[in-house]
Amino acid sequence: MRLYPRLFAASLLVAASAVTVGAQTSRSQIPIPKATTLDALHQRLDRDADAVLPKVVALRRNLHQHPELGNREVQTSALLADRLRALGYEVRTGVAKTGVVGVLRGGKPGPVVALRADIDALPVTEDTGLPFASTARAQFNGRDVGVMHACGHDFHMSMLMGAAEVLAGMKADLPGTVKIIFQPAEEGAPAGEEGGADLMVKEGVLENPKVDAIFGLHVGITPLEAGSISFRPKGIMAASDTLSITVRGRSTHGAMPWAGVDPIVVSAQIVLGLQTIISRQADLTTAPAILTVGTIEGGNRSNIVPDEVRLTGTIRTFDADMQKKIHDGIIRTVEHIAAAAGAKADVKIESGNSVTWNDPALTDRMTPSLKRVAAGTFNPNAQVTTTAEDFSAYQKQVPGLYFFLGVAPKGTAPASWAANHSARFSPDESALLTGVRALASLAVDYLAGPAK
Repeated sequence: MRLYPRLFAASLLVAASAVTVGAQTSRSQIPIPKATTLDALHQRLDRDADAVLPKVVALRRNLHQHPELGNREVQTSALLADRLRALGYEVRTGVAKTGVVGVLRGGKPGPVVALRADIDALPVTEDTGLPFASTARAQFNGRDVGVMHACGHDFHMSMLMGAAEVLAGMKADLPGTVKIIFQPAEEGAPAGEEGGADLMVKEGVLENPKVDAIFGLHVGITPLEAGSISFRPKGIMAASDTLSITVRGRSTHGAMPWAGVDPIVVSAQIVLGLQTIISRQADLTTAPAILTVGTIEGGNRSNIVPDEVRLTGTIRTFDADMQKKIHDGIIRTVEHIAAAAGAKADVKIESGNSVTWNDPALTDRMTPSLKRVAAGTFNPNAQVTTTAEDFSAYQKQVPGLYFFLGVAPKGTAPASWAANHSARFSPDESALLTGVRALASLAVDYLAGPAK
């Protein structure tokens, strides 16, 4: 799969004159009165964000048209690395397989702030009808699949690159260091491989220079109007665990079920039994919780009772005590239902992402930055969502803030919104400017220090 750099270069030429003017202006050393330094930086930031917007749009469309799956983002990472080098960043590639890290050292001493975007796509065959829709295909779990940026990671990458360019133009006036992180495999590494944020942390992405705070964003999730910003302190996205169950019965002829033990019937009882853990055993007044069985596989002929059935699912929680109780309840329920039918069941629960936890002090400090740039609704008390994000791996190491950017066209009815992971997910590009301004502003304002 190729990213067609000539196509990308040609698409950027459309806005070359506007971008060149913005870049020249942003790199000029304009004297700034000390008392209004931050206001002047904001003005320059906003002006330069406007100037780079055509390049951001062009990059988003190029990336959308040429997606790659997790740990396979070879051409994507090469393109991003080249762009960062051209902007003057110190660039490290091959982090967590295909990750890219850029470092911009400001002209003045200060802290280190990180901005992160995920770069992988999903095994989804696109059905948007866009002129730059993906027709890419790849192998996923042994199957030939379509590949699509169905979760908005093309938005994330292009907005972060836009912010990286804006910040590069302000380098001489930045009191500290900016670290740009393009992370692979947020949606999960291929079977048998490591990947994602955990591997990035393991390979030292938050060190050399050591990061003091990290920021990230996600588009969509709910049908918020394009340009709106929402977040909350403390937990905003759920912890996620993966559930695997193997039910072992005894094969027999389908016409003589009494001669065996039917694992399909047992599995059906298990699926129903698991629902009572959430509806009858979990105190949902303390925090939300979700338990979903996503796959059931077993049997190969209509008149044969199979020996084995396999089930997989996901568990979403916000509270550690509730998480443990649900895990214990799953094991108890599955084993007892199987035993009652004369079958056996093995349960495996693998920990995934932790709760995406917005550091309260950092969230409070940076709220004015996000309020300043919100083009639509601004909501600092957003509802939690039971989706999950491996951005939480960074937040376990350093204070972090993760926020949502609305990308639904104005007037979109919730019932008609094609959500993330849909083959028809089509975010409104008018939100790109807000994303660029938000990321760049968080970096500038954090480095400038708390308001006095």
